Amino acid sequence: MLIKLRQTAIVAEHILSLSSKNPFTRQLYHTTFPPVQSKLRALCSNGQLQEALLEMAVQGLEMKFEGYDTILNECVNRKSLREGQRVHTHMIKTQYLPPLYLRTRLVILYCKCDCLVDARYVFDEMPERNVVSWTAMISGYSQKGFSSEALNLFVQMLRSGTEPNEFTFATVLPSCTGDYGLDYGRQIHSLIVRYNYDSHIFVGSSLLDMYAKARRIHEARTVFDSLIQRDVVSCTAMIAGYAQLGFDEEAVELFRKLLKEGMCSNYVTYASLLTALSGLAALDQGKQVHNHILRHQLPSYVGLLNSIIDMYAKCGNLVYARRVFDSMPERTVISWNAMLVGYCKHGMGSKVIELFKMMRAEGKVRPDRVTFLAVLSGCSHGGMEDTGLEIFDEMVAQKDALEPNIEHYGCVVDLLGRSGRLEQALKFIDEMPFKPTAAIWGSLLGACKVHSNLDVGEYVGRQLLEIEPENAGNYVILSNLYASAGRWEEVRNLRELMKEKAVSKEPGRSWIELDQTLHTFHASDRSHPRKDEVHTKVKELAVRLKEAGYEPDLSCVLHDVEDEQKEKILLGHSEKLALAFGLLSTSDGTPLRVIKNLRICVDCHNFAKIISKLYGRTVSLRDKNRFHHIKGGVCSCGDYW
Repeated sequence: MLIKLRQTAIVAEHILSLSSKNPFTRQLYHTTFPPVQSKLRALCSNGQLQEALLEMAVQGLEMKFEGYDTILNECVNRKSLREGQRVHTHMIKTQYLPPLYLRTRLVILYCKCDCLVDARYVFDEMPERNVVSWTAMISGYSQKGFSSEALNLFVQMLRSGTEPNEFTFATVLPSCTGDYGLDYGRQIHSLIVRYNYDSHIFVGSSLLDMYAKARRIHEARTVFDSLIQRDVVSCTAMIAGYAQLGFDEEAVELFRKLLKEGMCSNYVTYASLLTALSGLAALDQGKQVHNHILRHQLPSYVGLLNSIIDMYAKCGNLVYARRVFDSMPERTVISWNAMLVGYCKHGMGSKVIELFKMMRAEGKVRPDRVTFLAVLSGCSHGGMEDTGLEIFDEMVAQKDALEPNIEHYGCVVDLLGRSGRLEQALKFIDEMPFKPTAAIWGSLLGACKVHSNLDVGEYVGRQLLEIEPENAGNYVILSNLYASAGRWEEVRNLRELMKEKAVSKEPGRSWIELDQTLHTFHASDRSHPRKDEVHTKVKELAVRLKEAGYEPDLSCVLHDVEDEQKEKILLGHSEKLALAFGLLSTSDGTPLRVIKNLRICVDCHNFAKIISKLYGRTVSLRDKNRFHHIKGGVCSCGDYW
């Protein structure tokens, strides 16, 4: 573009030549108008950029630094690319040699207008550079996602002998991403310490954000705690880091601590907090945050509203989620996806399809790949396999639209598996244009467990153990299959294989929120302050539930022990402990909301259904895959999950 500028005339060229070559015109200009600089400043301050450009053309060779600076700053503030190019062209035509400051302003203008090639051209043509020039160009690359270019330029800057300042470090750190991002980030961190910028608020915010994105949350916290001063950006970055990595309790705890210390929050802070509360399914606290946002009349940014929808959906309150969704003045594809995923996780396949049709009919937002994933998954969880297959076939047929990727094919495998069409699922995998992933084989193995198909399950399980021998979940599901068939020798062999490969199973964990306090229970937990009461209550429940027809599903126990011992193991499951604690701690009729980090087992599902029926409680169970809303002994999943 800049090369063309050298060969291109602007509309005011004729005026420029008149004013610069004709003595009479020049004299008339100076006697008729006030000093140019004052006039240019007045025009720009009044938003009359075009008139200022005309004045620049009339002034011609008489233009000086102050005039260029005034117009160029206005172009930067407005991100006016075409007008900025006219200023640059004027400099070239008049053979004006701009000083370092103006050249840097040109770099900033082109970076802000997404013209990085032009910005680099100006940068490379600079006879001299200072830290501001280098930082401006590095910032342009970093903000547009050109990480390697930003890092390479930073290295060139160091080799040139120019010392970076706090803004340089804050700018280059976001480019420390990818496979070697953490290594680069740590090297830059050492430079930050060397130049004594480690306690600077801008640098600290970028540092902790870099560590958080590299999943080094404890290092991020170390940086955060070392900051002498903190602003809303650094506090929000730390809370967001915790929330994005699943450290939800830590995120909420830090927010409370900082709030007591007088932290001012913005909409990004609240969006991050809502993400953490979504992970904890802390509905009451989520409602409080929503009320706080409404009371303080925070701007209704679409990103914040999306977080509120996601929070309500993940906390099991789809009525509130839909109410926020319907009231949005504008919706992005993320808004639609949040609502679609919410219905999907609750097994409401018909609602998913209804909302998807509404999205298409409205036509303002085009569905993306996440949209179709949510729709296909909703059909799978809702037992709507034929509808799901039709939508997938439609994706494949529309060559000009979004082509399905491996995740969409995985949804179809899951859909076929859940409906018991295991042989068809195997054939579908064989005909896929992609190599099957561990996730695809894993969903089919889970379906084999549900439908007690040992033949297909054994084949799928062996495929999985080859692909990801370190995943404990695969061993557990395959062991479940063998245990259901009474093949204890194979169960023991799998256990030995797990020991040999040092594979450890993630312990089951459930939690329940009461009076804005989260109570966590682990399998056979003996750490809770009321552990004795809880275990006594579980035993009482087992007796009463058996009288009502409950029969423990011993196939959920992967140990070759006596049936009595198996029943004891089942009673120690974390979700049973959480339900018992809920019954102990709440009044009659109060809904019970329990969250589990793993997939709920069949026995605990049956246990919860009978509790709901006998005690007249609505039970909401959220496991790692979906919600189970149980009322009167009937689950929303239809025993299909």
